[in-house]
Amino acid sequence: MRNKIVIDAAVPYVKGVFEPYFRQVEYAPGASIDGAMVADAEALIIRTRTKCNAALLEGSAVKVIATATIGYDHIDREWCEANGIAAFNAPGCNADGVMEYVFAALNVFGRKRSMEGLTLGVIGVGQVGHRVADMGRLRGFKVLENDPPLQAAGTDRDLVDLDTLLAQSDIVTIHIPLWPENRDFADAAFFEKMKPGAIFINASRGGIVDEAALLARRDKLSGLAIDVWQGEPNINLDLLAAADIATPHIAGYTIVGKINGTVASVRNVARVLDIEPLKDFSIEHNYKSYDIDAYDIMADDAALRLDPARFESLRTEYRLRG
Repeated sequence: MRNKIVIDAAVPYVKGVFEPYFRQVEYAPGASIDGAMVADAEALIIRTRTKCNAALLEGSAVKVIATATIGYDHIDREWCEANGIAAFNAPGCNADGVMEYVFAALNVFGRKRSMEGLTLGVIGVGQVGHRVADMGRLRGFKVLENDPPLQAAGTDRDLVDLDTLLAQSDIVTIHIPLWPENRDFADAAFFEKMKPGAIFINASRGGIVDEAALLARRDKLSGLAIDVWQGEPNINLDLLAAADIATPHIAGYTIVGKINGTVASVRNVARVLDIEPLKDFSIEHNYKSYDIDAYDIMADDAALRLDPARFESLRTEYRLRG
């Protein structure tokens, strides 16, 4: 039997899974997980609120970290690799949910203007972005895609450069990871190059957007939807006021997305620690992608505007879609 595992209490469908295999299973809010808690832990299952770096992990017994999220900028992977800690994210776990969020937002904008004949620009066509692009075509949009790393690696997708996408797109939506080189990716020059009257959507990571630059050029945009924010949970109230749609980082919060994240995390821990019965762990469910047109995105907007200080609790208490 293994010694200890620490799990973010916001990770669903996991209670009881590891208890037969660890002497101690500790659940805690992600932001409260600290060095003392992980010192004797062999494994961590986390979400984005736990910063996994030397300050947390130095001298600990941790062998494996699994984040039940697509994003992994909260993990110092270079430090972990250098110190023999395996670190995993859950690629694509909530991709359908984010795609559905984007089109729910476009449904709202479509009540004010015709979407017919518009060009949808998708920046980053990985797990999420390619779903957004493909759904865009199904819904009748002309779609432009930009993804330099994918282009460099070789792809059969028809990609364009960023300047072309920004100049020609009536809608721009970003789906790239928050790597150090991508911080403030959408800066003053980015918004200057956008087509006047375009719609901008960010449901990737807050650090991707220079919020001051966005606010300075807000009048250029006909629509603005923001799900992710710099400095979460202490969000920019000026940006909240400026956005047409503002939500508390819940774009991917669907039942299927959460199940996928938990399953990936359990399997990754099991494989590193050689817990045979959990290597092919699964969660039986009957949920499928729901009707995009049925999602009331403005209810989530209203909840955030009512009390922005509840940003974190709105996330942790969110009633999963699906």
